[in-house]
Amino acid sequence: RHRELMGEFGRLYEQQYAVALFNKMRFDLEGGGGPQNQLLHRKVPLKNKSIFSGALFQYLEENKKWRNRFLFIPDSYNINYYENKQAHDRGLHPKGTINCAGYRVLTSMEEYLELLNTIGSSSFLKCATQFPLILWHPYARHYYFYVVTEKEQQKWSAVFQDCVRHTNNGLSEECKVQTPAFTDAVRLYRQAHGHYGTWDMMCGTPPQILANLVMETLLPEMRDLITPKLKGKMHERQRNWMLISDAVYGLVQSQTQAQYEAVVQSCEAGRPPLETTIRTDMDQIITSKEHVTSKIRALVLPKAEKLLKVSIQPYISSILDALMEPTSRGFFEVKDLFFRELVDMSKNLLNDGNKEKLGEHMDKISMLAFHPVKMQSCYEKVETLSLEGLQQRFDVSSPSVFVQRAQILMREQMDDAVYTFEQLLHKSLEGQEQEDLSKTIQGCQDRVIKKFDYDSSTVRKKFFREALLQIFIPYMLKQLSPSCSAELPSFQELIFEDFSRFILVENIFEEVVLHTVMKDIMLAVKEAAVQRRHNLYRDSIVLTDSDPNLLLLGENPPIDWAEEYGGGQEEVDGENTGDPEVQKRRRVKQVVSMIQIEGNASVLPNESSLEVPAVDDIPEEGTEVRSDTSLSQKSEKQVSNGTKEDVKKNAVDDKPPTNRSVLKEEESTTERSLQGTEIKSAIDCAIQEIEKAVQEEEHEARTQKTAESSSLKEETAAEDVKPTSSCEEGARINPADTNKDTTSSTEKPSDSPVLEVEAVTSSEQQENHITASTQESHTENPIAPSQHDNSGFQSPTNEAAEEEQQGGKKECNDSETGDDTGKGEIAHMDHQ
Repeated sequence: RHRELMGEFGRLYEQQYAVALFNKMRFDLEGGGGPQNQLLHRKVPLKNKSIFSGALFQYLEENKKWRNRFLFIPDSYNINYYENKQAHDRGLHPKGTINCAGYRVLTSMEEYLELLNTIGSSSFLKCATQFPLILWHPYARHYYFYVVTEKEQQKWSAVFQDCVRHTNNGLSEECKVQTPAFTDAVRLYRQAHGHYGTWDMMCGTPPQILANLVMETLLPEMRDLITPKLKGKMHERQRNWMLISDAVYGLVQSQTQAQYEAVVQSCEAGRPPLETTIRTDMDQIITSKEHVTSKIRALVLPKAEKLLKVSIQPYISSILDALMEPTSRGFFEVKDLFFRELVDMSKNLLNDGNKEKLGEHMDKISMLAFHPVKMQSCYEKVETLSLEGLQQRFDVSSPSVFVQRAQILMREQMDDAVYTFEQLLHKSLEGQEQEDLSKTIQGCQDRVIKKFDYDSSTVRKKFFREALLQIFIPYMLKQLSPSCSAELPSFQELIFEDFSRFILVENIFEEVVLHTVMKDIMLAVKEAAVQRRHNLYRDSIVLTDSDPNLLLLGENPPIDWAEEYGGGQEEVDGENTGDPEVQKRRRVKQVVSMIQIEGNASVLPNESSLEVPAVDDIPEEGTEVRSDTSLSQKSEKQVSNGTKEDVKKNAVDDKPPTNRSVLKEEESTTERSLQGTEIKSAIDCAIQEIEKAVQEEEHEARTQKTAESSSLKEETAAEDVKPTSSCEEGARINPADTNKDTTSSTEKPSDSPVLEVEAVTSSEQQENHITASTQESHTENPIAPSQHDNSGFQSPTNEAAEEEQQGGKKECNDSETGDDTGKGEIAHMDHQ
C-alpha cells in the first residue's frame, strides 16, 4: 500500500514541480502582487524563547499508573516531558516528545469516549480530579494528563491547542515551488481516488501528511483484519488497537519521510536546466498555454456557468456571512487586546516612568502574539464559525480547516502590529527625554492601529476569497469531471513537446473552473466591504509606500528590551559558571508565565505547574509552608502540656491538601464527625476534674483567710477591687470568646495556627498581670495557686474580698463561675 501511494505521488509531484517552477518565475517577471502590507514582519519571532513549562500528571500505558511529569515546550512547539524539572535543567534527554500535528485537545472523558465510539461505557481511566487533558489522534497513540484546578486546565488547554495549531501549519509559505507542488500533488491524488473537498488531516510536515494519506486507506483494512483477533475487555482491546495503530503509523511515517526526501532531492537536482528552458522560452510557453486554455474554456465554460448559476450563486452570500462574522470578531479582539496591553503599560509608567520599567513591559509585550493564554480570547471568537447545513452539500468535512487558518492569520497580524510598534518606539526613544515617554507611546500606538486596520482588511478579504474557493472548487470539479475528463487528453496534442512539462491540461481545466467562479466571489466580497460592520476597506483604497522610513526600520536587528533598557537579564539561580549549554537553556525566556492561583494551596509533588522558575514577583509556596510550621511550633511551646497534642493535630490539618486529599474527601468528613464525639466526652471529663480542683482551692483559701487579721483584710479588699472586677469580667467573657473561636476553627482550619498564638499570648499577659498584683498585696503570705490556666479563674485573694461583700452567696457563685470558666478553658484547649 505504501509503495503504491509513493509511486503515484512521486509521479504527480514531479509533474507539479515543473508547473510550480514556471508559475513562480512568471510571477517574479510580471509582478502583479496585491496591496503592500503596512505593518512590518518579524523574521525570527521566537529566538531564544520557550513557550511554556510546568508539571502535571501523566498516565503511563506501561504500568497503568499516574506519574508526575515536567513538560517543556520550546519554540518548535513540540512537547518534551521529563521525569522532573531537575532532569531538564541538567540537559538530560526527555522521556518522550509529542508532535501535536493532527491531534485534538479534549478536556472531558465524555468527549474522549464519544470519539472512541463507546458512548455510555464506563471510563477505563480514573483521574484524581475532574480536570483531565487528553490528546487524541486518529492514528497515533493518545496521551492522558490531569491537573488539580480548573484554572490550570484552561491554561494547559490553551497551550496544547496552540501547539496543535502551530504544528498543523507545517507547510512553509516561503517555499514558492515545493509547497505548491506538494499540495497540488496531494489534491490530485485524492481526487483520482474520488476524494474531493477539504481534508482535516492535511496537517503537519509533508512526511506526516503522506503518512496520513497512507493511513486513510490502510487503517480500515487493518481494523477489519486485526480487531476480531484482539482479546480481553473492551478498554484493553481499545488500548491494544491504539498501540498497534501507533506502531504502524510510526513505521509508515519513517518510510514516507525517506522517500519524500528522495523525490524532492531528485527534482531539485533537475531544477537548473528547467529554469534555463523557462527563461529562454517564456513568451512561447505563455502563448502556447493561452491557446490551449481558450480551447478548454470553450468546452468547460457552458457547463460551468450552468452549474454556477444553479448550485453556487444562491449560497455565496450565506457562506460568506458565516465566515465573516466570527472572523471579523476575532480580528477586532486582536486589535482590542493590543490596545489594552499598551494602555496598561502607559498607566504603569505614569507613576514610575523610567526606561528600565519600560524595558520590562516591552519585553513582555514583544511576545504577546505567542502567548496562547492571552490570545485565547481572540481564538475563541473564531471557533464559533459554523457551516451547518452546507457541509454535506459542498463536501466540507468540518470548519476546523478554516478556523485554524484564521487563527494563524490573527497571530501573524498581532505579531506584525507588536513588531511595528517596537521599531517605532525604539526609534522615537533615541535621544528622547523621559517626561515625553507617555506621549511617545501614544503617538506610536496611533500609527500602528491605523496600519493594523488596513492590513487586517486586506488579510481578511484574501482569507474570505480563499475559503470560498476551497469550498466551491472541489464541488464544481466533482460535478464537471465526469463529463469533461474524457475529452481533456485530446488537448495535450496542441502543446509542443518541449513545453509539455510546464503546461498540463489537468491544471488548465481547474484554472478555467476557478476563473468561472472567481468573478462572483470577488463581487460578493466587494459588496461586503461596503458594510461598515465588518470594517473592510474598499479595493479602491490602496496605500503603497506610504511610510518608506518604516520599511527601513524592518531591516534593523531585533530589539532585546530587557538587555537594552532593563539592565540585562539576570542569570537563573545566580550561577555564572558551568556548562555553556546549561547556561544557554537557563537564559531562554518563557513566553507564558504560570501564575499563582488565588485561594489555592495545593502543590503537586516535586514540581507544580503553578510555580514559575525565574519569576521574582511570584511568592514561593515553600516560604508560606515554612512560616506556618514555625507558627505551629511556637504555639506548641506556649500552651500547656495538656493541649500540645491538639495543637499538633491542628497543625497537620492546616497543611495544604495534596492530590490524595481530593480522593479522601468523604473519609475526612467521617473522621471529623468521630473527632467531635471524642472531644465532647473529653470536655465532660475535664469539667469534673476542674470542679474538684476549684473546691480544693476554696478550702485552702478559707484556711488562709482565717489566719489573717481583720485590718489586713480591709486593706487588701480596698486594693483589689479593680483587679477583681477585671478578672470577673475576663471570666465572663473568655468562655464565650473561646467557644466562638472553636466554631470558627471548625469552619476555617487554615486560620487556627495564628489564632492559637494570639489567644495564648493575650491570656498569658492577663495571668501575669493578676499574679503580679496578688504578690504585691500579699507579701506576708506569698502562696500562689499551684495551677493557673488561661481561662480567667479567680485568685484566692479575689475570692476573699468577694466573701466579705457577698457573704453566704459566695460558695454558690464561685461554683457557677468555676463551671463556666472550666467550659471556656476546655473550648479554648480544643480550639488550640
